[in-house]
Order: sequence, then structure tokens, then C-alpha cells
Amino acid sequence: MSMRSKILKELEKKPRRAKELKERLGSDKKVQRTLDELLDDGQVHQHAGLYFAKAKKGGAEPLLPCTIVKLGRTFGFAARQDGKGDIFIPGRSLLGAMPGDEVLVRLAEHPRVEGSQEGEVAAVTARCDSFVGTVCRQDGRLCLEPDACPGLYLAIKKSADGGAREGEKAAVVILERGESHDAHRVGVAMRFGKAQEAKPCVKALLYEAGMSKQFPEKVKAEARAFENAEPTEAELAGRLDLRGLPIFTIDSDSTRDIDDAISLHSLPDGGYELGVHIADVSYYVRPGSELDAEAMRRGTSVYYGDSVIPMLPRQLSNGICSLNPAATRLAFSCLMRLDAAGRLLDHRFVKTVIHSRVKGVYAEIDLLLSGDTARPEYAPLEAKYARVLPQFEAMRRLYQARCALRAARGALELETSEARLEIDSEGRCTGVRRSVQGESAGMIEEFMLLANECAAKTARAAHLPFVYRVHEAPDPERRDKLAALLTACDVPYRFAGEAPTSQELDAVLKAARGTPQQAVVNAGVLRSTPKARYDAAPLGHFGLALADYAHFTSPIRRYSDLAVHRILSDHLAGAPAAELAKRYGSFADEAARQASAREQAAVRLERAADDRYKAEYMRGHLGEEADGVVSGLTAHGIFVELDNTVEGMLPAEALCKGRPVLTEGVRLSDPLTGRSWTMGDTVRIKVAAADVALGRVEFALAGA
Repeated sequence: MSMRSKILKELEKKPRRAKELKERLGSDKKVQRTLDELLDDGQVHQHAGLYFAKAKKGGAEPLLPCTIVKLGRTFGFAARQDGKGDIFIPGRSLLGAMPGDEVLVRLAEHPRVEGSQEGEVAAVTARCDSFVGTVCRQDGRLCLEPDACPGLYLAIKKSADGGAREGEKAAVVILERGESHDAHRVGVAMRFGKAQEAKPCVKALLYEAGMSKQFPEKVKAEARAFENAEPTEAELAGRLDLRGLPIFTIDSDSTRDIDDAISLHSLPDGGYELGVHIADVSYYVRPGSELDAEAMRRGTSVYYGDSVIPMLPRQLSNGICSLNPAATRLAFSCLMRLDAAGRLLDHRFVKTVIHSRVKGVYAEIDLLLSGDTARPEYAPLEAKYARVLPQFEAMRRLYQARCALRAARGALELETSEARLEIDSEGRCTGVRRSVQGESAGMIEEFMLLANECAAKTARAAHLPFVYRVHEAPDPERRDKLAALLTACDVPYRFAGEAPTSQELDAVLKAARGTPQQAVVNAGVLRSTPKARYDAAPLGHFGLALADYAHFTSPIRRYSDLAVHRILSDHLAGAPAAELAKRYGSFADEAARQASAREQAAVRLERAADDRYKAEYMRGHLGEEADGVVSGLTAHGIFVELDNTVEGMLPAEALCKGRPVLTEGVRLSDPLTGRSWTMGDTVRIKVAAADVALGRVEFALAGA
């Protein structure tokens, strides 16, 4: 058989790289020469380093670069890398591809569902070989059921089981790949503990996400230079000394990385002088340092349960950069003057030295603001806050004025459901309750928002390369989906243009407030807008109804803010515009992309961890009944949210005798019984099951 025939025969079996063909056919030069001839003749074609046999109907087949994003036992979905949707792939056509694998997909000419995309994997071009899941037995063999694809089982090699036991959470690496999932063989890389305990499950999530509390040795070496450090007199020189002002911080009682403080002074004309004082982290974390490189890689601190994975080492995040009470600290201050109606008149940024009078706690300040002097803890708190107490009423007046301005410009007032988890000393979740924002938290949020706006205004006016926080308006497709939802909910709306304005969406939220449809409308409005992100262009913030917005106020825990500080610092120091453009042009782009990516990863991790803790808590309440609200509907069932924010599913087969009918995502109906469930309905449920390993809770109808 000629070399041409041998190569074509191999390529008809599957696409191969030149290296594989040379190894199989044993003649490097001859194989390469023949491949070149076959390419010239059109007998084969090449894509992403792979050689393919000529398409049966002539010409090169269109092969689409994709990433496997979902996998079941008998099917998968591949996301097109050009952003044009997902492709359905039958299990027999996956070539053993796993979630995260980069693949080349050949589209089917006649998909089984008209209008959909269907295809087959022609080749796996980049492999994801590490997975986290639960160790189990399948057909008598030790396997791992990956979290990324429940119902799929990867056989663990006996010689590489690492002592793993059934019911454990573990990480594995694929050691041998076959052309079907059943043929893969894996080895255990890490064991975490029992799969039905939240703490080991969260450790597995962190491992899978590549997140760690530990810093590289070079970073720790730089951080040790700041152990128990305090600013020197030389470092204080040249800064505006604000140690005489009654500056203080307000955070939760557990906060250790304190990066913002405030001061407020009422003016004779009824106006205000507001100071927002932020830790000067960029003074300590310099470009080119190991600390800076690691901070950018991490992008953000990650908060889960009662723990944190900090962006910066303890010596900075809890030490020299933290605005601890009674400590002299370097700060970057935004000093603002506002009129009696809360309108911003002018502002300036300046490097300062401050001295926080007290570490304020939201709950304590809320009590003082309430004026409930009968509470036994009121008098001790008055003493604790005596040096800053005179500012509280002015804070309240300014906050109310700023809220009125925010409402007038049409900023979206979206409701959020955040949980407060109670974790015991063993790391077990012993309580879950809804977190309610008090008045003092709202004040701090509004004052920080104003400083952030001032940072963006300064950057735009000076044409600085910058990292903006942007939030874009809904596109026409999202508008149409929201309109259909509002119609189904019988909520009035008016969208005059191709995209709704923030004022129009805020009117929708107000119309639904206090009705059973409030939660579904709130969620629908949230889905109708793209996610907020970071960008080097000043695209504005739709949700806040602001033309200029950036993140300036949290440089200990967000790299975006640290980047903003660095650029503003050089601008204030008098660096020429051309020099700033050269120094920070590409940096701003890179920092924005990285900050957006790391924020999304952190949000996914935090939500997944919360789900595990909530499921662990609910395992202690199996069989109990409670009232909940329908928070979501799919063809597979309805989601019900309890008052403590725990959400569980009621499967459709337990609700409907007939085939369920889903209407606009807001109503699930049973055509045989006539029963229906609508978003916002109250449902009495019984806790049926809780799977900590996957963070899932299942409900049943009470009394069923």
C-alpha cells in the first residue's frame, strides 16, 4: 500500500496530527512530504494542527471551533467560539469530549429539531483533564461522578485510587482517554472529605477554581516587609493631614480588611462637606512587584461562608492598608462639597493621612439612628460613638437627599435576596437567614457611589486611560423578552424606543412593587440588562443612570480599584497626558478584562459555596413543612424560595398528571387537572431531600 493510501486510511478513521501519523507510519520525512502533496491535491485539509480526510461531497468541510459546556449521559452541548449559540451533539458523536474541552464541530445538514444547531465532534483540540466530583460505585467499580456532568461516571484506575472511598468528594485527572466516556480512566489527585458535608465540598470548589488562601513564596517574602508596619514621618510628609477630622469607618462586625472611611461636616448654608477616605493601597503595591502581579492574577477577594480568600496578604489587607481605629494610615481621599439638596458642587482627590476614631458596626449605628433609648445597649453605644455621633443626623439628611436624586434620574431600585449563613467552629452551617440592609449600610453605599462617580468624572475630563465600571442598556431582543414577561404578568409598561430607558424600567419595578409578581418582574428586569463589567471606555452605567462611573472605594479587595488609584495618583502627581497614555493605555485594557473575568469567577464560586452550605443546613430539616414563594419555573418543575432564601425544586412529575405546559416562563399548568402555578404564588412545601455535594434542595407538596 502506498504512503498516500496509508495516510488517507488513517485519516478516514479520525483526524490526526502530523506527529501521530509519523509515529504510526514510521517515516517522518516521507509522511510530511506526502501530507504536503495531499494538501496541494485537495485530498486532505488542515485545521488547528489536525489533518482531515477530504469531505465526501468535495471541498473542505466547515469545522467550527467550540467548547464543550454541558454533558449528560447521552448528549452534550458545545458553545461556538464565535458566540453564535450552542450546538447539540448526540452522545455517540462526542468522541469522549469532556466539559471544558476545546473541539472542532462539524454541523449536521439536517438537524432533528428544525431551527436548531446539531453536529458532531470532529476532533478534540485542547483537553480539560481535571474534574471534581463524588466517588461512588457503578457496576461494582469505583468511579467519580463529576459535578460538571451528573449521571456520567469516570472509572478510577485501581492503581491510582489514592485510597479514595465511596461517598467522598475528590478531584481526579484523566490518565487514559478513549473515544467514548466509558473508556476514560482516571486517577485521584486530591481527597477532600465527606460529600454530604459543606466544608469538604467548598474545598473541592476552591480546588477546581484554582483559588487558594496561600500566596506564592515570593509574594509572602514581599509581604513580610510590612509585618506590624506603621507609616513613617517621611511617608506622611507632603500629604494633607486630616487626623484632626472625626473620621470613622462603618462595616460589618466581622470585617478585618477596612478600606473606606467617611467624614461629614454641615455647612452654614445647609450644604455639606463629605469626605470619603480610601486606603492608599497603590502606595504599597507597586507596578512590577510580586504583590502587584499576584493581586492582578487574583483580581478580587472571594468571600464565602465565614471565610475569605484575600487579594492581598494579611500584612497589607488586615494591617498597614486597613483603616483600623486609632491607627495612623495613608489614604487617598475624595473631598466633596454638596448643596442642601445633595447635589454635587465640586470635588477633588488628594493624598492624605487620617486617623479613624472608631470602627463602626452597621447594626450598632442603626440602633443609634433609631433613637430607641430604652434598649439597654443604647447608652454604651452612645459612649462608644461619642466622638462621631454629631455627624449621624447630617448623614441621614444627606442620604435622604441623595436617594431622592437617585430616584429622580431613574436609577433602578432592584431588590436582592442575600443570605446570612451561620457557621459553627467545625465549619458546619447551623443557620440561614435573609440579610436585610439597614439604614447605615445604605448611607455608606450611597457615599461610596458618589466617590466612584467623581473618580470617573475626573478621568473622563482629563482623558485618562482608565478602568470604568460599565453597565449597558438592554438590546431589542432582551426588550422583547421582557415585554412578553410583563404582558404575561399583567404588569403595565411602556417602552418608547428600541431599548427601554432606566426610567421606563424603574417605572415597571414600581408598578410591580407589593404585588405577587414583584419577584418575577424584578428578576426579569435584571435579566433584561447585560451584566455590569469593567471596560477601558466610559460607556456609562445604565442601572445607576450615570454617565460616569468607576470603582475607587475598595482597593484592598478589588484590583479594578487599585488600578484606578494608580492612574489617578500619577495624574495628581502631574504626569503629562502623553506619558500617562503610554504608561497605562494597554494596562487599563488588560486590568479591565482581568477584573471582569475574576469577578465572574468569584461570583460563581460564592454562589456555589452558599448552595452547599444551604443544602447542609436543610439536611437537618428533612420532612419539615414551610411556606415558600414560587421563584422560578421550567418544564421540569417549579422553584420555591423560603423566607430564609433557601431555594428548592418541586419536580413537575410530582405536580402534574399530564404533560406540563410552560407559559412565558411565568406559569406552569397541568392540562389534565387544570391546576397551575404562577411566579409569586405561595406554596406550602415539605423538605424532601438535600444533596450537599451538588448544592441542591428538593421539595414536595405538603400533605402529598
